Amino acid sequence: MSAPADRVPATRAAVRSTARRRPSRSLETALLAELGGDVLVAGMDEVGRGALAGPVTVGVAVVGAATSRRMPRGLADSKLLTARAREDLVDPVHAWCADSAVGHAGPEEIDRLGIIAALRLAGRRALAELAARGRVPAVVILDGVHDWLSDPEPDLFSAMLVPDLDVPGAPVPCPPVRTQVKADAACAVVAAASVLAKVARDRIMVDLAPHHPRYGWEANKGYSSAEHIEALREDGTCELHRRSWRLPGLGGPDRAGGIDPSGEDVAACEDAVSDDVLDDDVLGDDDARDTHDDGFASHDDGFASHDDALATHDGARTSERRPEGMMVP
Repeated sequence: MSAPADRVPATRAAVRSTARRRPSRSLETALLAELGGDVLVAGMDEVGRGALAGPVTVGVAVVGAATSRRMPRGLADSKLLTARAREDLVDPVHAWCADSAVGHAGPEEIDRLGIIAALRLAGRRALAELAARGRVPAVVILDGVHDWLSDPEPDLFSAMLVPDLDVPGAPVPCPPVRTQVKADAACAVVAAASVLAKVARDRIMVDLAPHHPRYGWEANKGYSSAEHIEALREDGTCELHRRSWRLPGLGGPDRAGGIDPSGEDVAACEDAVSDDVLDDDVLGDDDARDTHDDGFASHDDGFASHDDALATHDGARTSERRPEGMMVP
């Protein structure tokens, strides 16, 4: 039976929407050739920076000289894909890259450290997972213009240094960083990292949604939306909100690293638009109908379910770390 006329399979929608935005392997292959030897190049991207609740999540994917030049079909910046297309890409991405990991920093850590240091913490946790498996990249391609992964000058920002991580026997690795504007759209390994980060964080927010149903996290994933803002005004925050931020209608001190979630600054964050708005905006109304049809699989244990591996490849375990301070009541 053919699909209804007003329904477009998500994979076709994603291909159509990103046909002119397909990432390439030019940068990563150039770096591999320049470095030579048996080295790994990593791509890294973050998601959740502009959210009002939940963790900030950083994905990292690594490739080497032996990595296939054929990227997973439909690979693109996660923001240009439907939720179903992103889910469908997870297994192909794991099969394609040499290794991958996802790190999180929870809302309590964001409030305590600030958003930039929390991003650094999440990124270092992801890299520490790789290091624990003997996968240390020679360079990290980081999306954007600002290197939030490397340590700041300790004499100026000593309070923002990443604390020790709970990864036995593994250092806190920080390879050299190469920043690249729009790397998540132009560079294949960064696009892969963006997909893994987005799917991992979305799953967390969907798992948490039943415990805090008034905020609508199953749809808005903790970002600003009419339903989320109205719930904040009527019911206030819960322990998973970034309480040091100027949340809509609540006020409070701003430690969001220059981001005001209640104003125009949040709109400038590339990940600050919830899926229901993003899909209408980028993919069109018809394609957007596919986005949340099936949702994500439920997990009885909430956050604990993310201790399991996302995937196993080359005998290595790719795990999603539980953000500190994010407990399901």
